[in-house]
Amino acid sequence: MSHTISLDHRLPSILAELSTAGSGVRAEPDEAAVYDAITGAGRIFVLGAGRSGLALRMTAMRLMHLGLDVSVVGEVTAPAIRRGDLLLVASGSGRTAGILRAAENAEEAGARILAITTDPDSPLAGLADARILVPAPQKQDHSGVASEQYAGSLFEQTLVLLGDALFHELWQRSGAPAEELWTRHSNLE
Repeated sequence: MSHTISLDHRLPSILAELSTAGSGVRAEPDEAAVYDAITGAGRIFVLGAGRSGLALRMTAMRLMHLGLDVSVVGEVTAPAIRRGDLLLVASGSGRTAGILRAAENAEEAGARILAITTDPDSPLAGLADARILVPAPQKQDHSGVASEQYAGSLFEQTLVLLGDALFHELWQRSGAPAEELWTRHSNLE
């Protein structure tokens, strides 16, 4: 016997949270600094842990479609970061040890850092040349006040949509037709 799955309550609730979080996203020092960091980079490296890392991999793919030189940190084919490169990094808390080490290494190499986080006062935000601040609760916030979702889900969902919004703006600025971007899709599948 099969049962119907009802998403009538949950999906609207999640979408409402995403709408609220999305409308509260802000760039520091400003939006121009975010786009300049991406378009001015020699190469772009993306890094996030767990689900944040998965969300940034989606952004990496879209940036590649724009013709940008993008690597996912930790992949065996990722080269060393150097001066003129950009580390695009996400951490809700801005305190994840491995993420902080990578940002410190990028800074030492002379690369710029674009951090996406919920905490403007975090160590990661302090290392970043530009920041995108997402109004979402920390993973450890189990109160259900800021979000009824579990452990950082709102941050991670917003991160996916934010990556697509960044891509869309950069694509529109580039003037490249969709057909040109499509030629960069993998033809090995």
